[in-house]
Amino acid sequence: QVQLVESGGGLVQAGGSLRLSCAASGRAFSPYAMAWFRQAPGKEREFVSSIVWSGGSAIYSDSAKGRFTVSRDNAKNTVWLQMNSLKPEDTAVYYCAARVSRWGGVYAYDYWGQGTQVTVSS
Repeated sequence: QVQLVESGGGLVQAGGSLRLSCAASGRAFSPYAMAWFRQAPGKEREFVSSIVWSGGSAIYSDSAKGRFTVSRDNAKNTVWLQMNSLKPEDTAVYYCAARVSRWGGVYAYDYWGQGTQVTVSS
């Protein structure tokens, strides 16, 4: 069984930065991709960014593009989300996820972390 544990959330002022981490554990962990999603109060969970485990190609939502950077360390089974120029509308619980297959929709991830709260004050 794969476990994903996020960390790095917190309270930051608008314009500030945070770096989220997601550590994966489990036997023979070898996902196709890992991703970050977020869910703000009263809103649906939305895609933020994903990265292919082998090769490292990444994609971003329009709201994340230019401000957030996803990276991974295969040897450490860890993925990060560097968030810069944060805005109050970035306030949400951020979730890490992993998928085994390359096929499926944007939300077709097999494993999810418990989430970490990010709060951006104006």
